[in-house]
Amino acid sequence: MSITATELKKNLGKYLALSSKEDIYITRNGTVVAKLSNPFQDRVDMAKSLFGILPPDITVEQAREERLDQI
Repeated sequence: MSITATELKKNLGKYLALSSKEDIYITRNGTVVAKLSNPFQDRVDMAKSLFGILPPDITVEQAREERLDQI
């Protein structure tokens, strides 16, 4: 999503909430000057990518040990 700096100033709370779901690019005079994003999005994406891959009876630590043993 792309918004103007003025729009951000008027509705900061709204865009802070939205930034947890998607990146928001702030423009000034038609040029992107900043990006508002979720600082934990990488972790969320990683967790989502593992969902369904790990068996339900294994811990993350056990999975990590198995992976390191394969190296």
